Amino acid sequence: MLNVKHFRDLIIVPTLKMVGLESPSATVLLLGTAIQESTLTHLTQLDGDDDPYDDAVGLYQMEVKTHDDIWENYLNYRPQLADAVQGLTAFPPTAREMVGNLWYATAMCRVHYRRVPEALPDPGDIEGMADYWKAHYNTFEGAGTGEEFIENWNEATFGM
Repeated sequence: MLNVKHFRDLIIVPTLKMVGLESPSATVLLLGTAIQESTLTHLTQLDGDDDPYDDAVGLYQMEVKTHDDIWENYLNYRPQLADAVQGLTAFPPTAREMVGNLWYATAMCRVHYRRVPEALPDPGDIEGMADYWKAHYNTFEGAGTGEEFIENWNEATFGM
């Protein structure tokens, strides 16, 4: 597992500043999402598939279809934000880039949440973060639970 404090301070915070979407709430939500989705360990989905790049990728385990949809239906209509995100990766950006480029993966996760009209929970509201993640990232059909998010958060950030 990556060091949680380092991941927050050296990847999440600077990335959010670079793309102009920083806030304490966004920082906590993205950190919680990475902890929940990959335990800050797995770079591709563990599904026994022969192609590790066809499902969910990166520490945020974003699905390839979601990545592509963000570009097609959101970033293509927001050139300033698209330029900021594009500046973190190669051209043209692909979902595969999220496996090794932590800045790009972080920016894409933040943009995913930015598309949601509902305000982010307060940074100290971990239960609210868990509910937000479940509703807007994992979805109600996904296997993860809010309780699991909170448990994983508490375990990973203990003493931070």
